[in-house]
Amino acid sequence: MTTLEGFLIALAKTVVIFLGVVNVAALMTLAERKFSAWMQYRIGPNRVGPYGLLQPLADGVKFIFKEELTPAGANRFMFRAAPILAALPSMMTIAVIPFAPDIVIGGKNFGALTIADLDIGILYILALGGLAIYGVILGGWASNSKYSLLGSLRASAQMISYELTLILTILSVVVMSGSLNLREIVEAQSDITRWNAWNVHAMPQFVAFVLFVVATFAETNRHPFDFSECEPELVGGFHTEYSAMKWAMFYIGEYSAMTVMAALTVVLFLGGWSVPFWPDAPWYVGLAAMLAKTGCFLFLFLWVRWTLPRFRFDQLMRLGWKVFLPLALLNLVVTGAVVSLR
Repeated sequence: MTTLEGFLIALAKTVVIFLGVVNVAALMTLAERKFSAWMQYRIGPNRVGPYGLLQPLADGVKFIFKEELTPAGANRFMFRAAPILAALPSMMTIAVIPFAPDIVIGGKNFGALTIADLDIGILYILALGGLAIYGVILGGWASNSKYSLLGSLRASAQMISYELTLILTILSVVVMSGSLNLREIVEAQSDITRWNAWNVHAMPQFVAFVLFVVATFAETNRHPFDFSECEPELVGGFHTEYSAMKWAMFYIGEYSAMTVMAALTVVLFLGGWSVPFWPDAPWYVGLAAMLAKTGCFLFLFLWVRWTLPRFRFDQLMRLGWKVFLPLALLNLVVTGAVVSLR
């Protein structure tokens, strides 16, 4: 393969994956309203396009042409930079998520469907994931609003608390697979001769799976952990003073982060693109399996929002520090002991 061919293949993968993430983020705004409406016996958006399918496009056009306002006394530079800092990390972390095995078309191998097959992919995700909090903090502080500042302070405490649990559960998966490369973690779960090949089945990783899923809700500020923007207490939280495309960037970042976390859950615990009882499944079947599993977790984000009540903030912090963190530490120790004894 020549250098030009390699560049064009990498460019095509980048365009497909990034456009896919942006479109999923847009469609999730429609799914959020549709599923909530169905759960409450309502119709939901049904005017723009068939069944309201063009509603995300209409929202995007509205945000582009809507007037952008900057509050008096706000730090203008930070106020404008915060939405970018909130959206960019989640969109960059998708680069190391493997969505399908080696793509073979016409006898030619185009490599796995991932933008960057990094040996330290886990570290890359953790490093960039930690930057997302800066957008929320700066957005709340730069707005010169008490509601926004309180929301950003809540978000910073919440995300730091649950990031420890997230890291420890990921480390237990790294111990099981012996690699920081996400593609190798998926391949380590592809042995269909064992019923417990997926990490979610392997003892004691089911505990890590539950802790990881709950921590992803806290990391993405989703209900029942949406304390940074809960309307009954903070009007709108850290983005109360934002409008137009700046406001939309926060939501693009949130739904992109949900997509990344859902895909990462599938890669770490549910075998990624592997299909049970079909070891030689074609790459497009593996891609469909990966997308279907990711879609289930995206639906879980929506389902939980309209099912569970919101915690109190003290309950959130107590759960993170006194329950989840000790369990994650214990799970990591037991995992290390089991692997050593093997």
